[in-house]
Amino acid sequence: MAFWRTYYHLIWATSARQPLITPEKESELYGYIIGKSDALNCIIHAINGTEDHIHIVTSIPPKISIADFVKQIKGSSAYHMNHLPSAAELAFAWQSGYGVFTLGSKQLETAKKYVENQKVHHAEGKIIKLLEIEEH
Repeated sequence: MAFWRTYYHLIWATSARQPLITPEKESELYGYIIGKSDALNCIIHAINGTEDHIHIVTSIPPKISIADFVKQIKGSSAYHMNHLPSAAELAFAWQSGYGVFTLGSKQLETAKKYVENQKVHHAEGKIIKLLEIEEH
């Protein structure tokens, strides 16, 4: 077994920043992403967001590229959300891009707290602009 410690802060938005991550859908979406990540032998340290974007602090083993991880999580989670009995007429979709930041072990707790408090940061206007992705 290989030893690895990698930490990433990933951010991506819903297609056209539509408010698709409703409170009713949020736990289903996040639960699915955590389960899929577990199946890929990845670790989700924190996951949260607002109605139009998501933040994930994760550890991805070196055998999986960041791009492959994001592709699998975005693709399968959109498919999952669109095939739920409660799926709305408006299709669930993610934007095509994403943001990624590497973290050192000393930054992990700070990143986790930032992600866990996403809704508070946005409500109070105390976001870290660099960590809030915008679709172009």
